[in-house]
Amino acid sequence: MMPSMVEYGNGVGQATGVAGGGSGGGGTMDAGAAMGQFVDNAIHTISTMPPTQLALLVVIVVVGFLIFKRAF
Repeated sequence: MMPSMVEYGNGVGQATGVAGGGSGGGGTMDAGAAMGQFVDNAIHTISTMPPTQLALLVVIVVVGFLIFKRAF
C-alpha cells in the first residue's frame, strides 16, 4: 500500500502553495486588523454565553477590581 502525501507533510505544503501561502518571510501582520478581530471575537464570546456564566463573569470582574484596588 502506498503512503499518502499527507503522511510525509507534503499535503500541507502543497495546500498552502495553492492558497497563496508560504511567502517565505512569514508575512506582515496588520495590528489594526488583529485588534479589531480580537474585539470582535471577545464580543461574540460574551454575547453567546449563558446567563449563569455571565453572572459568574460579573462577580469575578468585581472581585478582581476590589483586589486590584486594595493592592494599589
